[in-house]
Amino acid sequence: MRVHAIQTGTVAVKRRQQDGVGSGRLRLLNTIRDSEWTDPLPIYAWAIEHPEGVIVVDTGETARASEPGYFPRWHPYYRLACKEWVQPEQEVGPQLRRAGVEASDVRWVVLTHLHTDHAGGLAHFPGSEWLVTATELRAASGVVGRLNGYLPHRWPSWFAPKEIEFSTSAQGFGPFPHARPLTDAGDVYLVSTPGHSRGHMSVAVVDGDTHLFLAGDASYTESLMLQGAVDGVAPDVHGARATLARIKEYVRHEPVVYLPSHDPASATRLSERTLAGRVPRPSSDERLSGSLARIQAGPPISRLSAQPRDR
Repeated sequence: MRVHAIQTGTVAVKRRQQDGVGSGRLRLLNTIRDSEWTDPLPIYAWAIEHPEGVIVVDTGETARASEPGYFPRWHPYYRLACKEWVQPEQEVGPQLRRAGVEASDVRWVVLTHLHTDHAGGLAHFPGSEWLVTATELRAASGVVGRLNGYLPHRWPSWFAPKEIEFSTSAQGFGPFPHARPLTDAGDVYLVSTPGHSRGHMSVAVVDGDTHLFLAGDASYTESLMLQGAVDGVAPDVHGARATLARIKEYVRHEPVVYLPSHDPASATRLSERTLAGRVPRPSSDERLSGSLARIQAGPPISRLSAQPRDR
């Protein structure tokens, strides 16, 4: 297998979004009212070149996110707590093509969850099989979804994903009680990791003696996972704590490379196969460039710079 980290622009959020404060609705309010912003963080999608077909995990963000009016101004989160910078050439489709992977090569697209920075690139893969948890799809759809901060009105009209029901699967994966294999080879698993969103899932890739854990937003960085820090927008704090405890148990017992979607060190960690708890120091170029990093060997395929501009 070859695995690619695909950075589709950058996002800045409030610092309390990474590590929340308070309980209930106050937790989200504290996040939105926080006066401190993070540095621009990468928005990673992932591509796995597997013998059974290419698997894309999340689709990153769309360049339309940089256009005025794309986000609803009435929603306090988008108005006060989120900034994104994405150029057209940084979208997942163009970057994969430069790597020699066409959209028609992609068999499965797995969505860890349906927040826009993970589902903004839906339109690039109309012929793929889409996988999302039934819980996540219900939470993200319609008027309720828009109130919850999702953008279902931006999804392509043909978007009709296969709904994954973990409750019907008796199979687990390590310390995770709900999981199911995606590949016939049994080396790629869909893993239920609720918390950041109620239907959040992650993807575990067993590559020889090493496990790659594509964590989505189970945590924002590896260090926050090791601390057990629950983010400031999670609707299910109890579920998030349980998920983080399971991930910590997983990395204690298996050789795991932990890869959250907004960790500036994720691409380097993947390239060097750095196991959880041994955090590499990212360069400023890796933090701020919009690049598709080749994972197994050779130099990065492209390094694309974006000039930040507020929406």
